[in-house]
Amino acid sequence: MTKQPTSYTVTAIEPQVKRPDRYSVFLNGKFWCGLSAQGLLDSKLRQGDELSKQQATELKEKAQTDALFSRTLDWLSRRPRSKWEVEQYLRKKEVPPSTIDDFMQLLAEKQLINDELFASSWVVSRRLLKPISRRKLQAELRQKRVSDEIIQYVLKQDDADELVVLKDMIIKRRQQTRYRDDTKLMQYLSRQGFNYGDIKQAFEELASQ
Repeated sequence: MTKQPTSYTVTAIEPQVKRPDRYSVFLNGKFWCGLSAQGLLDSKLRQGDELSKQQATELKEKAQTDALFSRTLDWLSRRPRSKWEVEQYLRKKEVPPSTIDDFMQLLAEKQLINDELFASSWVVSRRLLKPISRRKLQAELRQKRVSDEIIQYVLKQDDADELVVLKDMIIKRRQQTRYRDDTKLMQYLSRQGFNYGDIKQAFEELASQ
């Protein structure tokens, strides 16, 4: 049985070939763990440092948390996420509740999670993608567990004209065979969150053009 050392020396700290933003830490000449650039700064490790067995174990545990945080940042970089979405992501990774709380606090401090900014970005991107009603936007943001207070504030900042959006949708949908029937088209628009009064007005204005 190989005897475990009682002390460790940091023999090397090297940038990883495939991930130059991460560093490999070697103890007693063997790879011990990987750390992000920020994780390395926080650890204050330097080549030649002496670590006890407990300190070496704690370093490996911190490295695991650091790796998870880096993966979370990569995931967040793909698109903005609501606070609830991040919490769900971490729970699926079976992250301990106390660690989730620490992550959420750190992400909030770095402005990487902010439900108001997320909601604003969501509204802008959805407006760019296709015509959509305010009611539909509200429902989508509620699914992301954004608070009603933030939703109402963000939608007040949205300067899109609901009637113009509705007309655009009618024109586009009428190009499809199944929506050339006004009744079916009106039912579809109602399901998209537009109210009957606006739908009727949009139909009348388009008919008079």
